[in-house]
Amino acid sequence: MVTGANGFVGNLLCAALHTQGQAIRTVTRSASAQPDGSEQVVVSTIDCATDWSVALQNVDVVIHLAARVHIMNDAVIDPLAEFRKVNVDGTLNLAQQAAKAGVKRFIFVSSIKVNGEQTDLANPYTEDNTANPQDAYGISKWEAEQALHKIYAVTGMEIVIVRPPLVYGADVKGNFAQMIKVLAKGIPLPFASVKNLRSLIYVENLVDALILCTTHPKAAGQTYLVSDGEDISTPDLLRKLSITMGKPAKLLPCSPIFMRLAGRLFGRSDQIEKLIGSLQVDSSKIRRELGWNPPFTLDEGLKAAVSERR
Repeated sequence: MVTGANGFVGNLLCAALHTQGQAIRTVTRSASAQPDGSEQVVVSTIDCATDWSVALQNVDVVIHLAARVHIMNDAVIDPLAEFRKVNVDGTLNLAQQAAKAGVKRFIFVSSIKVNGEQTDLANPYTEDNTANPQDAYGISKWEAEQALHKIYAVTGMEIVIVRPPLVYGADVKGNFAQMIKVLAKGIPLPFASVKNLRSLIYVENLVDALILCTTHPKAAGQTYLVSDGEDISTPDLLRKLSITMGKPAKLLPCSPIFMRLAGRLFGRSDQIEKLIGSLQVDSSKIRRELGWNPPFTLDEGLKAAVSERR
């Protein structure tokens, strides 16, 4: 069973599982066509009261993608309470019902935000770092992880947690999509002086890792950080995207100190830090324990992401 099956990751995950001959039950918030013949269950709301009994019938593995995601300029009065309703209470409720229904393994897609927001150069996050979530979304994901480990200890249902950094590919939103649009228009960007490194993961690489986690015996009870394994600076990323698009990158020098000041003045500090700060992920654990290697390179992923937008 895949929750969030019609989302950015879910669509490709279900397609890959179908190609492998897996029987899939998709869970979405509204009814939609299922071209691969998958069985669909509509769950309009995910919280502590959601009834999962129909969706969980005869399910061996749950891949839980559905979540209240990180929202820029969240307008709700208490963002953490809203995130907890879906990401903590909703996940806990699903996992408890899954264990009672006899589900063998529960894959939870968390976030690198559980580790934190920024790393020093050449000092990437690992699974051994103390959790340090900085915003309501990251806190809710961390609380959900802790609740899942308690369920594992009590019920024996195998839990696997996967924390990706920024996921890119066709239909990606946010800063990544905005960069592609700006480059396509030939607008100059002030990032030539930025010296950072960031880890990314192409959506097809994430899908591959998730599918491996559904069956590998060593994955049970583990947390894995995943990435393409090719960290890149913001100016180099822009240059690679430009080359792929056939558009020359127009990068101008600008002090990161000035950009951070401008970010504070205009209420865009979070967005600026994602562009000029470093966030590196060490994905060696999943490679070592499960023998996972990303099937696509960074260049292949960027080419696929850009080609879908032409």
